[in-house]
Amino acid sequence: MARRLISSGSRFEEEIGYSRAVVDGDWVFVSGTTGYDYTTMTIAEGVVEQCEQAFRNIDQALREAGAKMDDVVRAHFILPRREDWEPCWPVVRQWFGRARPASTLILAGLQTDEMRIEIEVTARMRRRATDS
Repeated sequence: MARRLISSGSRFEEEIGYSRAVVDGDWVFVSGTTGYDYTTMTIAEGVVEQCEQAFRNIDQALREAGAKMDDVVRAHFILPRREDWEPCWPVVRQWFGRARPASTLILAGLQTDEMRIEIEVTARMRRRATDS
């Protein structure tokens, strides 16, 4: 299987030189994803809303790659503020409750001050009963 690049349409991908996701064989590597709504290029103020949007962005990239959230095997959560992490737990549980990937929390600055969370995931696609 050839290497395939997935784009969200964000201008940042072209300006900076990266892809939202890269598919290589059964693996899908999704870049660190923030809470930007790429259709409007806006970002919500609250960390919970940003977390929800980041997961929607990741879900879209995985679907385009042919994967699902349940295929995620690794996740990195990057937040500038430790106190923002716990309010995100219910959102994380909603998206990862079944997959329960190996995960790491990293406290670090993000590209802009308005960004409150960034999530990076790795997925491995599995054959499904409907696959031939």
